[in-house]
Amino acid sequence: MPIKVVIFGTASFAELVHYYLSRDGRYEVVAFCAHRDRLPAGPSCGLPVVAFEDVDHLYPAASHEMFVAVGYRQVNRVRAGIYAEAKAKGYSLLTYVSPHCVNMATAIGDNCFIFEDNTLQPFVTIGNNVVLWSGNHIGHHSTVGDHCYITSHVVISGHCKIEPYCFLGVNATLRDSITVAESCVIGAGALIMKSTTPKQVYLGERTKPFAKSSDEINL
Repeated sequence: MPIKVVIFGTASFAELVHYYLSRDGRYEVVAFCAHRDRLPAGPSCGLPVVAFEDVDHLYPAASHEMFVAVGYRQVNRVRAGIYAEAKAKGYSLLTYVSPHCVNMATAIGDNCFIFEDNTLQPFVTIGNNVVLWSGNHIGHHSTVGDHCYITSHVVISGHCKIEPYCFLGVNATLRDSITVAESCVIGAGALIMKSTTPKQVYLGERTKPFAKSSDEINL
């Protein structure tokens, strides 16, 4: 029998979670939920959307699992708060690992969503409530802490430690054996060569427009 699942969230991430789970024979998504003051006007993906405050009465934790499909607002703290609320209601929070990734990790926590084409090398540890979008490389013996969000095509070299509540943007690169401290934001294209301190923000240098237009150059 497939596992019955309620998805917290109604935005595009939640829609994607529904897409993936609905095509995996292990799961049956039965409803979405959101806080009462943020409920949309109608159903989502053809399924009911119920108030989170009532969800355990309608879809009991004893017979349903939940996934918290919320992004990285406030450096993942919004998702972490809802994660804690769902746990307090007694829900098991499912972790989805795409069958189209290379997973040699030692451990992966709950409420993680790992998209296709990720490579998790041996002795990698992933904490709770972590999102790994598609195409990342997590090097051997590296650790990703709780409540992190890693976008696409990020390279984390071996023996790195990513502390909780971090955000890593598209195409960021981390050299080996460094620590990204708690609540850091590593922007798209950033190259991190040494350990950071908490709450630092790193922005990759943006490409500047060329002086001539495309009509003026020979390709």
